[in-house]
Amino acid sequence: MPKASYFFSIPLIIVVLLLLFLGKNLFVTVPVGHVAVATLFGKPQPESFKQGLHIPVNPFYKWTFFDMRAKTLKEKAEVPSQDQLKTAIDVSVQYRVDGSKAVQILQETGTPQVALETHLKPKLRSLLREQGKTIKNAEDFFNDKTQNLLQNSLQEGLSTFLEEKGIIVTEVLIRDINLPSSLQKQIEQKKETEQKVQKEKAELLRKETEAQQIVVQAVAERSAAEQEAEKRKLLADAQAYEIIKINEALAQNPAYLQIKAMEALKGIAKDPSAKIYFLNGDSPTPLPFMNIGDPVKVKE
Repeated sequence: MPKASYFFSIPLIIVVLLLLFLGKNLFVTVPVGHVAVATLFGKPQPESFKQGLHIPVNPFYKWTFFDMRAKTLKEKAEVPSQDQLKTAIDVSVQYRVDGSKAVQILQETGTPQVALETHLKPKLRSLLREQGKTIKNAEDFFNDKTQNLLQNSLQEGLSTFLEEKGIIVTEVLIRDINLPSSLQKQIEQKKETEQKVQKEKAELLRKETEAQQIVVQAVAERSAAEQEAEKRKLLADAQAYEIIKINEALAQNPAYLQIKAMEALKGIAKDPSAKIYFLNGDSPTPLPFMNIGDPVKVKE
C-alpha cells in the first residue's frame, strides 16, 4: 500500500468510528415505568426524561434510569416493648420512586437502591423501635387494635419523612409477629389452662343438664302418679257412694233385694251346668245360700 493511501485511510476510519459513536448516542429510549436523568461531564441536567424515545440528544450524556413502578421492601426488626422483651416483627413497605424528584435523588443520594438503603430502611427500624416503646407488654402486639395503630403510625411517619426524599410510601403491612420464646411458652401454658377450664365447664354443664333432665322426668312421673292416685281415689269414692246408695235403697225398699234375687235365680237356671241350691223359705229374702255340689243320688 502506498504511503499516501495509508495516511488517507486513518482519518477515514476515525470519521467512521466517530459517526458510529455519535449516531448511537444521538437518541435514548426510556423503558416503560421509568424516567432517565442525564449527566454531562458529572453535572446532572435539570429535567428528567420520561418513558419513550428521545431524539436527538447530546451524544455525550451519561444516563441513569429510575424505576417508578411499585415495589415492596420486606424488613424484619427486633422491637423492644415496655416490659423489656424484644419481639421480632416482619414488615412489608409498599413504595415507589417519585419520578419528578429523580434529579434530586441522583444529586443527594445516587441511585434508587442507594436512596432505599440510605433513607427507607434506617427510618423504618427507627420508627419500629419508637412505636415499640408505647407498647406496655410484648403480647399486646397480637392485639388487632395495636397492630392497626402500629401500621398507621409507621405509614404516617415514613410518608412524612420520605416524601421530600423522593420516595412515596403507599402502604405498610405487618406480615408476622414472633414473640420471645419465654413469652410464647407462657402464652401456650395459658391457652392450655384456658382450654382445660373450658373443658371442665362444658363437662359441668353437661352434668347439670343431665341432672335437670332427671328432675324434670321425676316431676313428670310424680305428677302422673298423683293423677293416677287421684283417679283411683275418685273411683273408690264412686264405688263407696254406689254401695251407700244401694244400702239406702235396700233399707227403704226390701222388695228390691227380692227382685235381684229372682233375677239371679233366673240366671242360674239358664246355666247348663246349674247345680242344686237350697233356699231358706222362711227368710223374707229367699236367696241361694248353699251349693251342695253334684245332685244327690237316691239309693234304691
